[in-house]
Amino acid sequence: MKLDSAVGCTLVLLLLTTVLSRTGAVPVPTALGTVPGARGCHLAQFKSLSPQEMKAFRRAKDALEEWLLLKTWSCGSRPFPRARDLRQLQVWERPVALEAELALTLKVLETVADSTLGDVLDQPLLTLRHIHAELQACVPAQSTAGPRPRGALRSWLHRLQEAQKKESQGCLEASVTFNLFRLLTRDLQCVASGDLCV
Repeated sequence: MKLDSAVGCTLVLLLLTTVLSRTGAVPVPTALGTVPGARGCHLAQFKSLSPQEMKAFRRAKDALEEWLLLKTWSCGSRPFPRARDLRQLQVWERPVALEAELALTLKVLETVADSTLGDVLDQPLLTLRHIHAELQACVPAQSTAGPRPRGALRSWLHRLQEAQKKESQGCLEASVTFNLFRLLTRDLQCVASGDLCV
C-alpha cells in the first residue's frame, strides 16, 4: 500500500511540474536559443558557425587588417570596449545589444566592400545579413508597450550610437574589424544559448 501511494505522489508531482512549466508559471531555461515571446526566433543554429564560414571570416579579417595598415586612423573612444560582456545583461536584452552591434558592423563593412574589398567580404556579409535577419525576429519591437532599455543596455546602445556620430570612418572600420571574431564567437554564441549563457 505504501508503494502505491509513493507512485501516486510521484505521478502527481510529474503532472504538476508539466502543467506549471507549460503554462509558464515556472521559468524553464530556453536551451534552444529562443527568446521568450519572440515568434520565429531560431538562434540555436548560430551556436557555432561552419568551418567554411569561419574560414571566410578569417580571410576577410586578415584582408581588413592589411588594408587598415595602409590607412591613418585613430579613435576617441572604444565603440566595443573589452570589459563589456553580454552576460552582464538580462537574457531579453542580449539580442537587442547584439542586433545593434551587428547593424553597425554591417553598415561599416558594406561601405568597405563597396570601396575596395568586395570579393573578400561577399560571403561574410551574406552570412552577417542572414544572422541579422534572424536576430531581428528575436528583438522585441520598440514600442511604448515593450520594455525600455535601461542601465547597462542603455549605455551599451548609447555608446554605439555616439560612436557612429563622433568617430571617424577609419576608427569604425578598425573597431569593427577587431571586434568581428568576438561578435561571431562570444556574443552570438551567448545569445544563441539563451538562459544557458551564464
